[in-house]
Amino acid sequence: MNIKRAKEEIKNTIEAYLLKDSFGEYVIPAIRQRPVLLMGPPGVGKTQIMEQIARECGIGLVSYTITHHTRQSAVGLPFIKEKEYGGKIYSVTEYTMSEIIASVYERMERTKIREGILFIDEINCVSETMAPMMLQFLQCKTFGNQQVPEGWVIVAAGNPPEYNKSVRDFDVVTLDRVKRVDVEADYPVWKEYAYREKLHGAVISYLDIRRNNFYRVETTVDGTLFATARGWEDLSQILYVYEKLDKPVDAQVVGQYIQFPKIARDFSNYLELYHKYHRDYRVDEVLAGNPSPEAISKLHFAEFDERFSVMGLLLSRLGEEFRCCYLEDAFVTELFGRLKALQGSAVKAGSSSLTGVQIREERLLEETAFEKDREAGQLDRMTEHVRRRIISWLGKMEGVSDFEEVRTGFAKETEARQNLIDQTAQKLEYAFDFLEAAFGEGQELILFVTELTAGFFSAWFIRENGCDRYYKYNRGLLFAERQQAIHGQIEEAKDMMTGADWKQAF
Repeated sequence: MNIKRAKEEIKNTIEAYLLKDSFGEYVIPAIRQRPVLLMGPPGVGKTQIMEQIARECGIGLVSYTITHHTRQSAVGLPFIKEKEYGGKIYSVTEYTMSEIIASVYERMERTKIREGILFIDEINCVSETMAPMMLQFLQCKTFGNQQVPEGWVIVAAGNPPEYNKSVRDFDVVTLDRVKRVDVEADYPVWKEYAYREKLHGAVISYLDIRRNNFYRVETTVDGTLFATARGWEDLSQILYVYEKLDKPVDAQVVGQYIQFPKIARDFSNYLELYHKYHRDYRVDEVLAGNPSPEAISKLHFAEFDERFSVMGLLLSRLGEEFRCCYLEDAFVTELFGRLKALQGSAVKAGSSSLTGVQIREERLLEETAFEKDREAGQLDRMTEHVRRRIISWLGKMEGVSDFEEVRTGFAKETEARQNLIDQTAQKLEYAFDFLEAAFGEGQELILFVTELTAGFFSAWFIRENGCDRYYKYNRGLLFAERQQAIHGQIEEAKDMMTGADWKQAF
């Protein structure tokens, strides 16, 4: 299954394991809560989905890569203790608490969250001395003689043998005590994530044309060559930073992340072409409603890969606008809820309006809650961004004399949100204008709408604010034959393009 389905399966399992009856007891007792064994290729996102699941379920997360541990740190150190049996004193070996189990208790003490996930990565890559202990861990939920605390679900992850020669096979006895979930790389699912995390447009548009290069692992006489989802995401981050620093990105830089020389060279060539398209077509001018006639004519007669790349440029730039609108809307919506609750509390307390003192108290409470949630790992980047803005805004309002000033300040934020939405909607219209001028009502518009539908922020923006031309072309997606023809052309273009083609485009 793909990583999205795997996440759903694991989340459902955790919710089932943590369900309690009317007596406060777990419906599925701990002895029947099989550890989840997540098997899949490296770099596909196994660790990342555990962080997402913990946040979404509101529980803790303790994560360990077991290959970094010795037997002593995982099991605990032995010590001699005297015990009496049948009236006689015996010396008995016991163990100190495992570092891993201790970390779970420390997490509970620090965050006050009593339930969580104990995630053990690379579980089938342990050494010979660690193997029996790992089997005991999966079968009995213990490290040495220390039990995993009640309310903590075990999830272990490993790589199949084709990706790692050092992996160990689990016996039937162990496999019969775990809930196994197999996951594989799936580009369309990863692409949804890529849009949401604002990965670089060059990465997304390149992989749309070269889907076979999304995830590849090959063993050669020169060693193992690989390109992974993790590699593309990390490369995306360095591309953004290098662009800000005005530093070049060549095949050697790409190869530090995509350790498959042929793919690294191919993407490097494409990246040069991508930047050339950006200069030639002047995307910002297009989205300002001022495309040059030369750009329209050039796109009209361009080859398919060039058309696809230019649409990628438009989508990437629009994606930044959609994301800003999403964050602005989330901020204003959250702020409205806070102010409404504060005003209600003031009225109940017999006050006609809010005071600076009340707002300050709210800010201090929010700061405390924010730090607690951040420490507990309960905040994703967007939520953290919004809550920081809430704290900052409340801080600016602490000196007001009455609620009318607060109302005025909030009205300005609402107006700013609407202005941003209107400007973004206009840019989307200009993008349609440009594409229609180049292609009429051709299949390229259907493809453009397909990408808008796939993007998290673009789909949200259109759902909330509408777009007549989006709905017009979206109706074309109902015709399966037309959609299949588009995908067929994409595949044909992929087969025709070679690594040298990007250079020839210059």
